[in-house]
Amino acid sequence: MVPPDGDFRFMPALLISGALMAGCQTGAPEPHPPVQVAAAADLSLAFEEMGKLFLARTGKKVSFSFGASGALAKQLAEGAPFDLFAAANAGFVDSAVQAGACDAKTKAVYARGHIVVWTKLGGPIVRTLADLQGADIKHIAIANPEHAPYGKAAREALTRAGLWPALEAKIVHAENVRQALQFAQTGNADAAIVALSLVAKDRTGTRLDVDPGLHGAIEQALVVCNQGHNNEGGREFAKLVESSDGQALLRRYGFGSSPEHLGQ
Repeated sequence: MVPPDGDFRFMPALLISGALMAGCQTGAPEPHPPVQVAAAADLSLAFEEMGKLFLARTGKKVSFSFGASGALAKQLAEGAPFDLFAAANAGFVDSAVQAGACDAKTKAVYARGHIVVWTKLGGPIVRTLADLQGADIKHIAIANPEHAPYGKAAREALTRAGLWPALEAKIVHAENVRQALQFAQTGNADAAIVALSLVAKDRTGTRLDVDPGLHGAIEQALVVCNQGHNNEGGREFAKLVESSDGQALLRRYGFGSSPEHLGQ
């Protein structure tokens, strides 16, 4: 309460400090809002580590939204305020650019993905893709091929191996590749065809590497977007991903180098 004579000398110190704090809270926003990154679900483990490295080097935080690349591209087209889009397929980056959400000049292929068959320890043993036909495997989880590049690659691999007709009834579609892995981890599926990057450091299951010749190359691309609030931060994070240190980090999670980075 302000004294009638306007003399603030006798106001309690706590009231004055509270008033000053309230004035600060209504001031300008923080100078560096978190970098908002839309990233394919296969990047979740690698990018969480990349975000910590980015924070250590720049003092800037990164907030990730992981999901199927197609779903994220749709969100961008509808105005989602992302600063950077890292997709599992260059085609979805192109869609975001065509929608006017991202800057075509910043598009870059940063990695090549791989798929594996994963099963829990103590569960069915899969030594070849043909083993997926076994009676002990009733459900096989894959990401939805309509909007998830790893799901599309899984379907292509089974088709080219001549197994899709026999296995189609066993297929369970997940929203994204990370959810497909969770289905197998929780026992809701007996096996999952997922990104190597999600299980490269896993010790709770076994994996079978799928021949990359059975599916189209999973060329992963990123692009800086223009609807976020930290465009420059998006550019900085993209530079880290493309740097030699960023590429080394991705390789630790099983990603292959893209043609653009083979010399690093």
